[in-house]
Amino acid sequence: MQLYSTKNKASRVSLEEAVFKGLPPDNGLYMPEAIPALPASFFEQIEHLSFQEIAFRVCQALIGSEIPDEELKSIVSDVLTFDAPVIKVEEGMHVLELFHGPSFAFKDFGARFMARLMSYFLQKEKKEITILVATSGDTGSAVAQGFYNMPGIRVVILYPSGKVSEIQEKQLTTLGGNVTALEVAGTFDDCQRMVKEAFLDASLTSQMMLSSANSINISRLIPQSFYYFYAYAQLKPLGKPVVFCTPSGNFGNLCGGLFAQRMGLPVHAFIASTNANDIVPAYLKSGVFHPKPSVATISNAMDVGNPSNFARIQDLYDGDLEKTKAHISGYSFNDAQTREAMRSVYRQSGYIMCPHTAVAYLGLKQYQSENPTAVNGVFLATAHPAKFVDIVEETIESRIQIPVKLQEAMNKPKQSIPLANKFEDLKNYLLQRK
Repeated sequence: MQLYSTKNKASRVSLEEAVFKGLPPDNGLYMPEAIPALPASFFEQIEHLSFQEIAFRVCQALIGSEIPDEELKSIVSDVLTFDAPVIKVEEGMHVLELFHGPSFAFKDFGARFMARLMSYFLQKEKKEITILVATSGDTGSAVAQGFYNMPGIRVVILYPSGKVSEIQEKQLTTLGGNVTALEVAGTFDDCQRMVKEAFLDASLTSQMMLSSANSINISRLIPQSFYYFYAYAQLKPLGKPVVFCTPSGNFGNLCGGLFAQRMGLPVHAFIASTNANDIVPAYLKSGVFHPKPSVATISNAMDVGNPSNFARIQDLYDGDLEKTKAHISGYSFNDAQTREAMRSVYRQSGYIMCPHTAVAYLGLKQYQSENPTAVNGVFLATAHPAKFVDIVEETIESRIQIPVKLQEAMNKPKQSIPLANKFEDLKNYLLQRK
């Protein structure tokens, strides 16, 4: 598998190099040189394949010979130890539940895949590495769980103080071991900026091997395509076109779906649904991409004012607004609308949504109201509602069950290191503990 930078298509690197570098030296993002289409026979039989079989075929097509088939099967099998069921909520509306992994969020797919991919390459090269990751909530806990006690890997997580839920914070600050949490006095955008600066600092990278587990890392995106294929397989027998609505912050999750479509998955349309941080929906209306400081919302994992993966979307569609709009619709919703969706769905069907899932539900509803063609709409449930227990219980006015593993995390003491939102402070911390 060869990859190029979104800022320089002439250069090429291997998957191994892209995974460990995280970012190209020109501050672009790595993209596959080719996204191969799967054969028609694959889609003809897809509903008869297991989740693991589907994921292996997708991986095999993308990665090629860089990892032997048996090793790749082992990696996929080790990652996908939990299900991603599609459940009917209303007529023509289904939810794809992506929160059945160890951290109860969709990012388990990417974090676990990346950890095992890195472990495979590290064992070959006998190297050690520091994983540097910024989180607005779920990425941190998924990375912490996915990389916990993996040999040769140290994990440093930056998260914005006071801007993640209590359960999210406990999940990423209570493991210890090879996982360190840095509590940054700032926003997620500050955390992400500091991580990017670290990768571009030659004096730092010359002294320690750094990589990222954010969705800027290509190895996070590959497994995020798996569940789009699997959802389609579950709905194919119903015989209607499939539309996906993805709750979007940094836009890595949506990019996984776009990769799947490029590989031949027959997706009728994609919907990018955001909270008040409506940078991409605004771009789809005006053609102007205008990043701005993020706004705090109850769907905090999507509070991103400058989504990194927009560069990948631009690359996929050659920066052409009309091409982009032909595949992606964009909508944004405020907290009041999000809460009302959570209430109404719970009252009508008993289904409990976290705030991010509710944003996706609203986006699909809006799309269907504007496009009345009969489709199977799928909105992605990206986190277990118990991860936002206070907001959910207050909104639906009912108690919800908290999974045992989350209860255990809540009872552990928080271990975090306060840090200013300055890159030099992060650099000094890393160098002192290399």
